[in-house]
Amino acid sequence: MKKHKENVKKITSIGGSALIEGIMMRGPKKTTVAVRTGKDEIYKEDVAYTTISSKGKFFRLPFIRGIVGLIDSMKLSYKSLAISADKAMGDAMDEEPESRFEKWLVDKFGEKMMTVLMWFAGIVGVLLAVLLFFFLPSFLFDLSSNVVPAFQGDGKDVVFYKSVFEGILKIVIFLGYILLVSGMEDMKRVFMYHGAEHKTIFCYESDEELTVENVRKHTRFHPRCGTSFMVLMLVVGIIVGLFVPVAPFGIPVLRPVIKILLLPISCGIGYELIKLCGKYDNLATRIIAAPGMWAQRITTKEPDDSMIEVAIAAIKEVIPEDGSDILTAGK
Repeated sequence: MKKHKENVKKITSIGGSALIEGIMMRGPKKTTVAVRTGKDEIYKEDVAYTTISSKGKFFRLPFIRGIVGLIDSMKLSYKSLAISADKAMGDAMDEEPESRFEKWLVDKFGEKMMTVLMWFAGIVGVLLAVLLFFFLPSFLFDLSSNVVPAFQGDGKDVVFYKSVFEGILKIVIFLGYILLVSGMEDMKRVFMYHGAEHKTIFCYESDEELTVENVRKHTRFHPRCGTSFMVLMLVVGIIVGLFVPVAPFGIPVLRPVIKILLLPISCGIGYELIKLCGKYDNLATRIIAAPGMWAQRITTKEPDDSMIEVAIAAIKEVIPEDGSDILTAGK
């Protein structure tokens, strides 16, 4: 496909996320989930959700809004994912015979079964992420210090080595996991919907009519993507780690605990950087955005026309008539 050079006319606050056979689009006044339920059928549902950031000006302050926005996005994504899973997989689940465990879940939780499963999966995911991204890198560094003399001690040079070691290992784990799941057919389709989301937002920001033909020509790599945000957080975490001793108070296990407590700082800085990359296009922002844009080559795929139709259906529902989503004029 010929590379398309973006020439945006405006920057919108509208964003979204890819779901199971669908897309969630979030505007300043409403959030809508659109799910492909048949060849010519797209199910749409507005998602009611009160954000933390709407509860006071404090939560919208720079660096504070980063961690608040992450929490809001995670809650909204899980709620949207539950809707898409129910609509996209409902018929397939009805056709399969229920196991004893599934029957127990239905009897116990009824219509809330999907929500319960989503929350359970989310809790397990968070615990696994804490283990893989905080405790495992620290443990492996301490283990390798037995054979690498430079890793021994607690001086500033060792803190530097450990922070870089942990940071690089986190990035490797993150990208490795994405590469692993990208080979799964279902995840490949989610990544295709992710690409459709980005293309559609670019089409809207270019002031073009939202048609499949117009959307198709745009790039699937967007600087305000959540993938870019995650990569930036990991990179910023390397810098934050430079200020945490190898063994705080002589207890090595406290280092990952303190880094978890400092996560809002990494999140806040990463959020502000991603906003800059989305608002300005210059050498500095392109350098900052480069790692995340590269990672999007894994997390986004070229969508088919039916996926683009879903993205268009979703974004049309959340574009406000008063233009309150427009943050700034583009190029």
